[in-house]
Amino acid sequence: MAILGKIRQRSFILIVIIALALFSFVLADVIQSGGFAQTSTNVGSINGKDIAFEEFRLKVGNTEKGGQGMSTIQAVNRVWDQEVNVALLTEELEKLGIRISEKHLIETLKSDPNFGQNPSFQNELKQFDINKYREYIKASSNPQEVEYFESTEKNANINSKYQIYSSLVKGGFFTTQNDAKFKYNLQNNKVTFDFVAVPFSSIKDSDVKVTDEEIIEYMKKNEKKYKAEETREIEYVVIEDKPSDADKTEIKNKVASLLNSKVVYNNETSTNDTIAGFSNTKNVIEFVNANSDFPYDSTYVGKSDLPAEHAEQIFNLPEGQIYGPYIYGEYYALSRSMGRKAGAKARASHILISFTGSKAQPKEDRTKEQAKVKAEELLGQINANPDSFTMLAFTASEDQGSAQKGGDLDFFGPGQMVPAFNDFVFNNPIGKVGLVETEFGYHIIKVTDKQDAIRLATIAQKIEASEKTAEVAYTNAVKFELAATEKSFEAAVKEAKLTVVPPVRVKALDETLGQMGAQRQVIRWAFESDTEVNDVKRFEIAKVGHLIAKLKKVNEEGLLNIEDARLQVEPILKNKKKAEKIMAKMKGATLEAMATANAVQVQNAADVTLENPVVATLGYEPKVVGFAFSTPANKISAPIEGNASVFVVKTTKVTKALPTQDYSAQLNALKSQNASGVNRVFSALKDKAEIKDNRFQFNY
Repeated sequence: MAILGKIRQRSFILIVIIALALFSFVLADVIQSGGFAQTSTNVGSINGKDIAFEEFRLKVGNTEKGGQGMSTIQAVNRVWDQEVNVALLTEELEKLGIRISEKHLIETLKSDPNFGQNPSFQNELKQFDINKYREYIKASSNPQEVEYFESTEKNANINSKYQIYSSLVKGGFFTTQNDAKFKYNLQNNKVTFDFVAVPFSSIKDSDVKVTDEEIIEYMKKNEKKYKAEETREIEYVVIEDKPSDADKTEIKNKVASLLNSKVVYNNETSTNDTIAGFSNTKNVIEFVNANSDFPYDSTYVGKSDLPAEHAEQIFNLPEGQIYGPYIYGEYYALSRSMGRKAGAKARASHILISFTGSKAQPKEDRTKEQAKVKAEELLGQINANPDSFTMLAFTASEDQGSAQKGGDLDFFGPGQMVPAFNDFVFNNPIGKVGLVETEFGYHIIKVTDKQDAIRLATIAQKIEASEKTAEVAYTNAVKFELAATEKSFEAAVKEAKLTVVPPVRVKALDETLGQMGAQRQVIRWAFESDTEVNDVKRFEIAKVGHLIAKLKKVNEEGLLNIEDARLQVEPILKNKKKAEKIMAKMKGATLEAMATANAVQVQNAADVTLENPVVATLGYEPKVVGFAFSTPANKISAPIEGNASVFVVKTTKVTKALPTQDYSAQLNALKSQNASGVNRVFSALKDKAEIKDNRFQFNY
């Protein structure tokens, strides 16, 4: 019945996540037919250096082949990122005049197992020999192999230079004693102040107007932040190719017909033969394999493993009896009981005490002998007080997953645990507690429950649309496409009584079309040069039916369009206008007078630092805290525009940090922070670079 688990799994698809690589290209055979239809010269350029299309296509094909399910567009994006990074780095290395010696190259090749551990490149002492490596390449008659070695050596050369470059960059980040002292003061100088805060929300949004011109002006001042790529907006309808009620009935009857024997005419003997059915066949396994979408599975399953709505009836089937047909997910199924096994599923709890060198990480260094002594002590406590097991599991077990549940491991079957653990649980009765050693350490095990399990033979056949139903869906989709083209998309939707999916915004190199998932063909169509706004096209979607798309809108490259910008910019500008209105009312000789005038309370913030400038319950307000430090004691500040309120502060006390000569903690923290500076190099180089990306012009 684990077959039912497999049926369940059919309903889910996992999309592989793209991992960015920097230097390693996998060079194999040239792809026979890439996804590219256009034969342009260059796929892009970096600082004036062109990336040849043909070379790019080659790398995409090889990356796609070696990517374990990677799509073409994923490979395109990965290779593009690699090309940009390598081009920028190479240019930077040349500017700086960084060179490497033969020794550097040898060390880099040696560190690669494909070369350093390859017997063909080793001397008598089994050490990497650069001369043997060179001789091997020279003697090779395979052009692709030579190309691979040349490319690998080129990448090794760049990688070696990058290590030097990285060291230079890291060396450029340094931390002085004054830096550490400054951080120490940020952490330990403290200010206490009274304040009045009038929140922006005290003024209604409707009382503040923001025009399109103001939004555009703000974006122009912050152009980099609000820069937008060219996008397309696609709306669509789906006409599903799903089974009709008649199709479901047909599949159900087909499955039901397998229950009983049937008579068929034998052309060879000119007689009628009786073919056994599922209920009386003597070879159940062969029958299942011949008639089911899934092969026979001999696994014993517990009641909890069965589909909830049918679990009671199936689990209590007498041996040889059949339940069904019944619907389970997208399948009609028949299940025949193949027998019951007592105690086939077990439940246990454990406390793990590991030791240094075991497969589990101990909380503290301890020898195997010390681990055993501790485990025996815990076992003694449990034997003396059985109710203490759960609490000891919480506090002492080094299996963090089960410790959170008081040691509980839930139900499992034979062979799912390591042998010694498995044998103890399945060879002892419920309630038994004992000590077992495994490669993970010492386990105090308590057998908490056992379940009977059953073995089932299940025939499952998918409920699919018939050819007739598929033809009807196709006809309706074609009719809709014609109507949408001749009249309008909206009129066709109304006439067909379909639901339009709201416009989905996509970029030229996107793969995903909203809830429809990967639909590269639709996005590619939307960006084709001859596709215009309001154009309509039908696409066949495997296992779904037909998607009819309309190009709703084109958003050109530049600043964000005003609709999108308003969502982001309008709240910022409204808050600025609200702050101006509030500041105009923040008048008075005392904080109390200002508070009364604005219907708020005078509040206090005590011992706030610039390292953590959080003001009472109002959150992160570095500007306000900075003003508090700089305002003379018992003086009222001018109004301050904070993140969510307008403040007026009166500083009552500034406490200076205690003098010290030990800034080691701050020094180490700053050094650690600076050490990651090299990771920002490529972002900085990209910001400075002139990168022209023509990928969207190619049909892939």
